[in-house]
Amino acid sequence: MRTAKKSRARASSSIELVLPATSANLGPAFDAAALAFALFLKVRAQTAAEFSITARGRDPEICSRVENHLILATYREVLQEAGKSVQPLVLDIDNQIPIGKGCGSSAAARLAGIALAVHFGKLRWRDSRIVGEASRREHHPDNAAACWMGGLAVARMSAESEAQVACVIPKGKWPLLLAVPDEALPTEEARRVLPAQYSRADAVSNVQNSMLLLAAFVQGRRDLLAAALEDRMHQPYRAPLCPLLPALQELAADAPGILGVALSGAGPSVLIFLDDKVGAERAKAQVRKHLQAQGLRAELMATAITKRGAGQGKAWLRRLS
Repeated sequence: MRTAKKSRARASSSIELVLPATSANLGPAFDAAALAFALFLKVRAQTAAEFSITARGRDPEICSRVENHLILATYREVLQEAGKSVQPLVLDIDNQIPIGKGCGSSAAARLAGIALAVHFGKLRWRDSRIVGEASRREHHPDNAAACWMGGLAVARMSAESEAQVACVIPKGKWPLLLAVPDEALPTEEARRVLPAQYSRADAVSNVQNSMLLLAAFVQGRRDLLAAALEDRMHQPYRAPLCPLLPALQELAADAPGILGVALSGAGPSVLIFLDDKVGAERAKAQVRKHLQAQGLRAELMATAITKRGAGQGKAWLRRLS
């Protein structure tokens, strides 16, 4: 009995999280849908006498700063708002997600902080509360829902800190190529260029295309994708800030191996949907050649939609018992 109690104590003093990158908006599904893809933020945390971080992978200099760290700031805030004491942690971070480039890095970090608070503060929150809390802090639920649940997530806020989420595992294979520029784009800057109002025609077009996009994923209808990704609400206004987008839209119109492209989140990265009969290296060469001809360059990362969400299976919650 004593050994079992010690084992439970050790389990509750540490936790490991694996959070996928996400791509929101997906063309017309502005602030409503996102998909998770196979690049991950891995966080291992355990209690300590003071806060400290070790980091490796992408952007280690950002990930290792204790001061103003998004994971730790969120962790502290959630515990303080819940009236719980803040236990210092030591974090070991292995990051694959580009930061500040439209790949859901902030949603993953906020969810990591919330999950740590739920675990160490013994808050016992449901998925809807966890996603809702991240959505409230992100000001939209799409990235948070996909990161926590995996696959394709459609989400809306149902209360201040509650989210309603429907998850879909797309039918068939959906290989992706992520084009990531050197420079980041703050979401606030990308939001500022959007109009305050839209015409009925633009709104109707986006509703139609969003429904078509969902059908394409559910039925595995790759032939619908190019038309379904058309958007009138955010991509036309953000294109001047995200020069990869118009360049890759031009390529997608003529390249048989590319099914369609969409701005990843608020940009500046672009998500490229590939025909599964075209190899990733061939697609990379095709995209790289086209961008070079346009005087542009980007890191090209082959990936795919992942079913694995950070909260999937609730394996991390079992560590609370």
